[in-house]
Amino acid sequence: MNIQPAALHDFYKADHRRQYPEGTQQVVSNFTPRGSRLEGVNHMVWFGLQYFIKEYLIKQWNEGFFQRPKAEVVGKYKRRMDNALGKDMVSMDHLEQLHDYGRMPLEILGLPEGTLVPMGVPPFLIFNLEREPWAFWLVNYMETLLSCVVWMASNSATIAHEYRKIFEEYAILTGCDPELTQFQGHDFSFRGMPGVEAACMSGAAHLLSFVGTDTVPAIDFLEEYYGADSDKELVGVSVPATEHSVMCMGTKADEIGTFRRLMSIYPTGILSVVSDTWDYWKVLTETLPQLKEEILARDGKLVIRPDSSPKTPLEIICGDPEAPLGSPEELGSVRLLWYTFGGTVNDRGYKMLDEHIGLIYGDSITRDLAQAINERLMDMGFASLNWVAGIGSFTYQYNTRDTFGSAMKATYGVVNGEPREIFKDPKTDSGLKKSAKGLIAVFRGEDGELYKKDQATWDEVELCEFEAIFTDGKLVREFTLAEIRKTLADARGEAIRNANHLTHAIQ
Repeated sequence: MNIQPAALHDFYKADHRRQYPEGTQQVVSNFTPRGSRLEGVNHMVWFGLQYFIKEYLIKQWNEGFFQRPKAEVVGKYKRRMDNALGKDMVSMDHLEQLHDYGRMPLEILGLPEGTLVPMGVPPFLIFNLEREPWAFWLVNYMETLLSCVVWMASNSATIAHEYRKIFEEYAILTGCDPELTQFQGHDFSFRGMPGVEAACMSGAAHLLSFVGTDTVPAIDFLEEYYGADSDKELVGVSVPATEHSVMCMGTKADEIGTFRRLMSIYPTGILSVVSDTWDYWKVLTETLPQLKEEILARDGKLVIRPDSSPKTPLEIICGDPEAPLGSPEELGSVRLLWYTFGGTVNDRGYKMLDEHIGLIYGDSITRDLAQAINERLMDMGFASLNWVAGIGSFTYQYNTRDTFGSAMKATYGVVNGEPREIFKDPKTDSGLKKSAKGLIAVFRGEDGELYKKDQATWDEVELCEFEAIFTDGKLVREFTLAEIRKTLADARGEAIRNANHLTHAIQ
């Protein structure tokens, strides 16, 4: 799209400049996750601001505004405002002044990306430079764009982190290496996301906690905006895999021939084959046993992929207790694969399928289902790493800005040299929309938890956990994928160490 950056806002933002009190010199706003709609999730993974700064505050504003003739960009914006709000309803002198300045006279102070932010704690403040009081209007003018771009990246990063926590916990409980769970969640969401930007941001957020992905441009996104380098680090990986059209073209009558042909094309490494095009249980009880010796002789792993179920993935993977006793449906995929291929028993007594065979479920997985599947596998005596979750848009798209109540609000301003603490507290609201008051500082308590202090002083803001991220048109602090992953890994490790049930289980 070629949208002028000056127009990336709601119409009602256009003339707020005149609505503030005369003499307004500074506006300070914050972005805060105000509450969680996800059960058991009380922290948001902070992610996406660096992309916003690089792509919008720097690239798009420079290329689409500052580096173009003033008459052109101002005239284009005036036409849009005149046509929609009325001729000369919005004056253009503030945009002309901004163009003359040549860059964004804003400052952003924030927490490191990858930080686990408690609900109610802001991950960043944004305000106009004190020496540029004329630019006060620009702060909340950016609210629409900031809110639009940033929330989903943090949502998806948080959800991926929650999946990874589940997988790591059960890996430890069932005697597996928790580091291997980085491969246990695979991103299948690209086709179900609302646009390429959303797919890239959400896919990149997934890769903060996992490395498995089918969203190719998510890797490009992390290389362009987060200092990743797939030549030097494991950013994202995938495997050769079939789709139903491949299986259908091979014909139902010769499905076993399709399996053989695929294994000849890919004699080594991981190969994923969708196996429920016709009769999934027949594949597990007839086709795979016939191919057993060929599969075990292959230098790699054949991964079986079901992606449909009359109930849920839980029954397909672990068995349906309501199905006839001894039937394939009652036994489930993992047990059927074990009966055919066998495997090993680890030091904690849990079964692990032979390394030549595996299982991935690629549809309708949720956090609750991932938890239930791992729990059932453990009860059955199987290690949690016997399956991989295909995590798709059913997980990453069924969320909104309200999932964490994410909002940007002004809480402090200066009018004619007088500081003003501002806040809102609607009597008709449940309390979620009650804002902090005045300047906000974020500190870390003795327990390691972040907390906010409102009505703070500038000295407290400067000494708190915030770092200078963006100043006067420049990104001054950059976070890499490696840094963000380490921040999250440290947080997960701490959470697992503090989990009583895991402590007792490991003992």
